[in-house]
Amino acid sequence: MLRHLMTPLDFSAQELDALFDLADDIREHPDKYAHACAGKKLATCFYEPSTRTRLSIETAMLNLGGSVMGFSDAASSSASKGESVADTIRVISCFADICAIRHPKEGAAMVASEFASIPVINAGDGGHQHPTQTLTDLLTIRSLKGRLDHFTIGLCGDLKFGRTVHSLINAMARYEGIRFVLISPPELRVPDYITDLLNDRGIPYEEVIRLEDVIDRLDLLYMTRVQKERFFNEEDYVRLKNFYVLDTEKLRRAKSDMYILHPLPRVNEISVEVDSDPRAAYFKQVQYGVYVRMALILTLLGIQTTDAPAAAE
Repeated sequence: MLRHLMTPLDFSAQELDALFDLADDIREHPDKYAHACAGKKLATCFYEPSTRTRLSIETAMLNLGGSVMGFSDAASSSASKGESVADTIRVISCFADICAIRHPKEGAAMVASEFASIPVINAGDGGHQHPTQTLTDLLTIRSLKGRLDHFTIGLCGDLKFGRTVHSLINAMARYEGIRFVLISPPELRVPDYITDLLNDRGIPYEEVIRLEDVIDRLDLLYMTRVQKERFFNEEDYVRLKNFYVLDTEKLRRAKSDMYILHPLPRVNEISVEVDSDPRAAYFKQVQYGVYVRMALILTLLGIQTTDAPAAAE
């Protein structure tokens, strides 16, 4: 049956475990998967700028022996002529075996999945969801911490528009013993639908403004940038862009095993002096992102590799 990835919740916790086991096997035995997608084509339809996500997905397909095509800007596609997402994906379905789409409008990826005859991966839709980044985050956490349950995670920065934050909270809310600390200025607090979800499930959380007040209690710190492209006016962005800056002084208060994550790109919210700290894991995230996207492509295409762990059905 045709399957897509629109949100992290499209996979059960058990299916995610299988996906991460496959990603781990890919990391340990890359040669086994070097030709798994030979003859398969991936289309990347990016209506919004991207570096890491687009290149990571394309690298994943190339590492599997497949080929890639697509566009990196709406201006270089027929969207500039007024073509709808529905029509574009129907055309892409004639050329490719699987498609990854990023779009500034929430729900655009869902529309694409409804009209596609190939698997569709949501590579980010507006301020809504970013499921492949969430898979990357979860694999990184599992690899570093050895588990996905029973810890306190702080999410800091733009929690209002940050689709990576929304996706990660949705995904981690399914695991036992998770406590969220939501760190943001009042103007950038998480949307009500996120806190409603946490309240409905009885998941403990607190909303604070100062990172310094809570950093000593965190097992993980997920930093995010204040996103200029999501603001309606320059004045608000300038006022909030440097609200949080993680530096070595603040890190002195943190646990020795508190890992720092960031979906990237960063601007000023993590000082470059932090990069040499062994707790800085954001560049490791990038590499884990390739492995998990390789596993995702194999899973959505239903490709089994000899001696590989079984992918989620």
